[in-house]
Parts: sequence; C-alpha cells; structure tokens
Amino acid sequence: MFGRLVAQHRRRLVLTQEELASRTGLSVRTLRMLESGSGRIPRPSSVRLLADAFGLAGAEREKFVGLALQPAVEGAPAELPADVPAFVGRAGELDQLDQTLSGAGPIVVSAVAGTAGIGKTALVVHWAHRAGHHFPDGQMFIDLRGYDPGEPVSPGDALARLLGSLGVPREAVPRDVEERAARFRTLTTGRRMLLVLDNAASAEQVRPLLPGSGSCLVVVTSRDALAGLVAVNGARRLDLDLLPRPDALRLLRGLAGERVDAEPEMAATLAELCGRLPLAIRIAAQLAASRPRLPLADLVEELGDERRRLAVLDTGDDPRAAVSTVFSWSIRHLAPPARHLFALLGLHPGPEFGPAAAAALAGTDVPAGRRALAAVARAHLVQENGPGRYRMHDLLRAYAVERAVAELPAPDRRAALDRLFDYYLAAAAAAMDTVYPAEAKGRLSVPPSPVPLGDLAEREVAARWLDTELPVFAAVAAYTATHGWPGHTVRLSQTLGRYLVGGRHVDAGVVHSLALEAARRLGDPAAEAENLRGLGIASVRQGRYAAAMDQIEQARLLYQRAGDAAGAARALANLGAVEHRRSRFASAAGHLRRALAEYERLDDGPGIMRCLINLGSAELRVGRAHEARAHLERALDAALAADDPDQEAATRNNLGDVAMQLGQVEAAREQYERALARFRELGDHNGVAWSLDCLGSVHTRLGDPSAAEAYHRQALDLFQQVKDRDGEQWSWNGLGEAALADGRPDDALAHHAAALAAAKDTGDPKQQARAYAGLGAAHDALGHPGEARQHRERALTLYAHLGVPEAGALRAQLGQ
Repeated sequence: MFGRLVAQHRRRLVLTQEELASRTGLSVRTLRMLESGSGRIPRPSSVRLLADAFGLAGAEREKFVGLALQPAVEGAPAELPADVPAFVGRAGELDQLDQTLSGAGPIVVSAVAGTAGIGKTALVVHWAHRAGHHFPDGQMFIDLRGYDPGEPVSPGDALARLLGSLGVPREAVPRDVEERAARFRTLTTGRRMLLVLDNAASAEQVRPLLPGSGSCLVVVTSRDALAGLVAVNGARRLDLDLLPRPDALRLLRGLAGERVDAEPEMAATLAELCGRLPLAIRIAAQLAASRPRLPLADLVEELGDERRRLAVLDTGDDPRAAVSTVFSWSIRHLAPPARHLFALLGLHPGPEFGPAAAAALAGTDVPAGRRALAAVARAHLVQENGPGRYRMHDLLRAYAVERAVAELPAPDRRAALDRLFDYYLAAAAAAMDTVYPAEAKGRLSVPPSPVPLGDLAEREVAARWLDTELPVFAAVAAYTATHGWPGHTVRLSQTLGRYLVGGRHVDAGVVHSLALEAARRLGDPAAEAENLRGLGIASVRQGRYAAAMDQIEQARLLYQRAGDAAGAARALANLGAVEHRRSRFASAAGHLRRALAEYERLDDGPGIMRCLINLGSAELRVGRAHEARAHLERALDAALAADDPDQEAATRNNLGDVAMQLGQVEAAREQYERALARFRELGDHNGVAWSLDCLGSVHTRLGDPSAAEAYHRQALDLFQQVKDRDGEQWSWNGLGEAALADGRPDDALAHHAAALAAAKDTGDPKQQARAYAGLGAAHDALGHPGEARQHRERALTLYAHLGVPEAGALRAQLGQ
C-alpha cells in the first residue's frame, strides 16, 4: 500500500524514478523496491526525505509516514464479543451510530452513556457487528473496567494490549505511555478501523487511546457523561434511557417465549419490576424460562415480596435498585453450591477466571466447580469470555461482593482467597516446570494446589496457559501485595521470573516492582534482591543499561548480605551480560569469569551453562575464538543433556559466530540453520531475526550476495517489528556488505549510513566501527580514496579502543 502511494505521488509530480532519486538522495534501486512492495519497512529518514520531496504536510504527511512504518499484521484484528441474542429496539440509537460512519474530521468519537445495566455494551456490540464491513482493517475491543471494584485498566496497559492487537510483540512495546500512544497513532494512521472502549471511567482514561486518523472510529461506553471528551475531542454523546415498554416486552417475549402473550398484564408488571433495564429483564426471563410450569403471576408475586424485603435499597428514582432486587430474586433460586460460588466470584481480583479457579474459591473439586459455574452462567450472572473462560459484569461483581460480606465470615472469605492464590501459584509453577524444565530444581517451593491442575505437562499447552493467565497474574500480584498476602506476591514474581523477562518486560516491571515492595515489607532481603535483579533484566530489554547496572548491583550486594552465593553469582552473570551489550567486552568477561567460578563451586548446572554461553560470546568478540569454542561446546553439551531448547539455540548461534571468525563458513551455516529451526519451534521472533542476519553474512562470504540480501532484509523486518534497535544496526551493516559484494557501492553507502545512525542511537561502538569500515570500502569502490581513508581511520580508532581483532586488518589496509 505504501509503495503504491509513493508511485502515485511521484506520478503526480511527473517525476521519473531517477529524478526522484536525485531529489531525495535515495538510490534508484531503493525506490524501485519501495514501489514494487519488497515487504521491508523503509527507514524513517527515507520516509521523511520522500515526504519532503512530495511537499506533504499536516494530516497528509502523517498518513504517509504512518503507512510507511506500520508492520505487517497477520489478519485484521476481530475482537468484538459475540452479538447479543434477542436484541430488540434501540432503532433511534442505532441510526445515530450509523451517522458516525459518514463523519468528517480528524477522528470521530461516539460516547454512549447511561446507568449500569441499561444495555450500553449490548447496543454497541450489536451495532458493531452490523457495521463491521465498514472497517476492513479490523475491529478492536477493550474493557477498561472503569467501575470494577479493583483498579481500572490504566491507559498504559490498555495501549500495550492495543499495540499487541496490531502485531507489536510485548518486548517491542515502548515503556513510556506517551511513546505507546504515539506508536498506536502511527500504526492506525490510514487504516479503516473500529475501536470499542467499553466501560470507561473518565475522559482522562480514554484520551490517550484515541487514534489520530480520521479513518478510525472510536465508540466509548461509560456511566459517566464524559463531558471532557465531548468538549475537547468533539465526541458525539448518545445517552441511553430505559427501554420503552413495548421494547421491554419484546425482549421479555424473545427470551421467555409465548407465556408473555398468555399473561400480558403480568408480563408488563414483570418488565416494570425489572426497571425496564435490559440486564435485569434478561436475568428475570431466564428464571422464568427455567420454571416453565410456574405462572408469571407467581414470579411477579415473589419479586414483589423481594422488593418489599429490600425496600431499603429502593430510593424510588434509582433504576439500579430494581437491578439489585432482580439479582437477589434470581440468586435465591440458584442451587446452594451455585449461590455460594456467585458470592465468592466477587472476591476474584482478576479480569476473568476458569473452572479451576472457581473450584479453588469454592473449596470443591473441579467437576463440581464447573457445574456450579455453568449454573451461574445459565442464570446470566457471569458471561462466557472464550472457551472455558468467564467474566462478571461489574455491577454483578459489586453485588456479589456485598453478598460475600453479608453471608460469609471474614475468616471464610480469607480462606477462599488463600485457596485461590495457592492454586495460581501451584499452576504457575507447574507450567513453568514444563516450559522451562532446566530451571525446575532452582525454583521456589510453593503451597500445594487445592484443586487438580489439569493438563499442564505439554509445552504448548503450558505456554498457552501462561499467556492466557498473564493479565490475571498482574491483578493477583497487585491484590496480594496490598491486601495482606505479600508472601504470595513474592513467590508469584519469582516463580514467573524467567517467563516475564522473556519478551514481557512491561509486565515484568509491574510484577517485580510490586514484589519488591512486598519483600521490603516482609523484611526479606533475598526476595528483595531477586526482584531487583528481575527489574534489572527488564531494564536491559528496554535499553536502559545504566538503570539495569544499578538495579543488578544492588541485588548482588543484597545477595551477599543474605549469604545467597547462588544469587550473587546470577547477579554477576547479569552484570556481565549488560556490559557485553555495551561492547565492554573485557569488563563483561571479568564479571562472567567470577560468576562461572561461583557456579562451578556451587555445582549449579543451569547457571554454568548460561554463563558459558555469555562468556564464549565475550571471548569471541575480542578474538579468542578457540577459547570461545571451548566454552560454547561445554554449554551445548549441557543444553542437550538438560533438554533446554532455548539455550541450545542460543549456543548454536554463537558457535556459528566462532566458525565464521575461524573461516569455517559451511560449519557456520549449519549451526545457524539449526539455531533458526529451534528458534522457530519456540516462536522466538527475536532469535529468528538474529539467525537470519547471521545467515545473510554467511551468504556474503560464500559469494551469493542476492541470497545474503534476502536474509538480511527478513532479519531487518523482524527487528523493526519488535523495535530491536541493536539488531537493526547489524542488519543494515549486513545489507551494506552484501550490496558492496554485489557491485552496488551506492547502495552500500546508504545501508552503512543507516547502520551508523542506529549504532550512534544505541551507543554501540563496535557496530559504529563496522559501519565506518563499510563506508570506507564503499568509497574505495567508488574511487574516493580520501573519503575511504577517513572512514577507515575512524573505524580503526574505535576497534583499537575496544581491543578487537578487526583492528589488525584495518591497520594493514591503512599501511600502519
């Protein structure tokens, strides 16, 4: 799509590709690839040059840039909940929503407001299904939980979820809320999309989530009038009132059947007793349908009695009082196990739950929990949120909490939550043992689960369970940290540590921060150290190296004071890894050797393996290839013995680097290809990108620059999608070397210039040196000896400072 837009603007200005290349400084080959749709994302600097050449400004420029930088998404998001059965009425409101489809302006926002249970979500979801064909680029839906008893979804968390829906991996989500919002606006620019923001608490919660493009439509539901959204963002407010009496009867008839026609007066009374609120009518109709032999008159009499008993709740003008009445009436007709479970479900702190969690709360076995949950769902007191997953309407949750407090003594409520948190801990530990078996022995012990854990013995099942429960883990960590279960918070963070830092750095930061405060309240320095280390690793993933060094060094000192030699060794190894990222190879090797000595003294197999991999890489960077190979071969043997595919893939990639440095190109290719296969099996996109980039360098050395370029471009696309700036600079340098080998020095100059810019951003001196060396070689090929020498001298200065073997080759070229 972007390529077609470039061609359209070029033709508008009556320019040839050669003339546009002259205006922008881009190569003709680059322009041809862009217009033909090569699949790669162009550099931001190239996009800006094109926009300048085309004279684009304002919204038109924003659309142009947005289309250029948006990653490929496998299928448009289709996140709408199922349409509401037996939807009736609201014709005028549906027409008003239809009018937004022809709205003009930077963005169209519709705010649907009304009291709880009045049918805001049902209306919007029904309309969205009806209008879905207007949004071919996708429909996104997010429940902001604005009126849940817990905290509403923060704008930052909501943006992280929305970016994930648009194909941005967790590890590539920016840390800063403003950066997330900017990224979201960029990715939605030019796309015809619908965004439903359900259950918003305020305009402030919504505003950061708004796209910046008129091609998108946003529909917000809230109990609040959202006056700020109307005044500042031009939202069109649609206020929902009670269902008109004819529509209330139609809804009752559609759900309860012909009995409504047989007893029209009683049906009308029943609708009025439900306050003409759709939620209450649905619950009452289900109860009527479940008792087909009971006349509606008897149900009305029962409800009337209940209203008198709960008269204290009825202010006379608050339709929510009718909802409480209907809730009470409906719950009274549940079997005792389901009634008991309903009250307990209000205590669950997470956004959703499954049968095992329900059973743990209720203190039953899973089949009994599943039966009780099904009964609660049949009564429309919980909603199915996917196979085996349920959520509770916030109004029902609040009512369930009231029931729990009124009916259950405080010790019973605490015991139920004890069982729930023990279940999540035990299940998380079991899933982690399956996904990361090599670390099982070193993991903290956790309380036994009060219910069977189900099938978590298969890697794919366990990994999928962890991903599904991730929002619940964050909610459980927040609740346990602040409501008297700090030990559970600490255990949960340490149980999930490896999973959280594996591309989930935002969640890792939240959970480890909560656990850090919990550990301090407990006076547990070992747990404090472990969570500081976890925060440090999350900081590394976000490119915050100084913060990472500080956090991990604090952790190391705490481990030492606590007498935890294994923890101190882990911190040393992490410090070495951070120094390696900064191209401080001598310092990295020093930390890693000290860590390795400690691991060997402790006979810690997994620690030895990880340390050997990082130490081998550090040794290789300073030219000690044979020492590096020895370390890596030990690590590979350990990874294979432990059946640890993650470490096997990382080790093979590094062994490929060793073979390349020793000139054994075919051996390098074999290792990279085996690593690539492993990374693909694991679904590790970042690992896949690194292996692809390495294979590109192999093919350059083998004299096949076309294949090399294809590998490097695939790698670059992946690096850009996950926002790995470190990887980008490697791929740009690889593309430059491939272009020069293909006899295209102009393209080589452009690629190495891009690599240099990226390396300066990250502060990586070795890739800066590689870029300067590549620029020197390209200028040499173009017959510019002065420029060539100047660039090579800059490269030599950097390489010599790093003490790496590339310095020797450059000295020879420069005759020094």
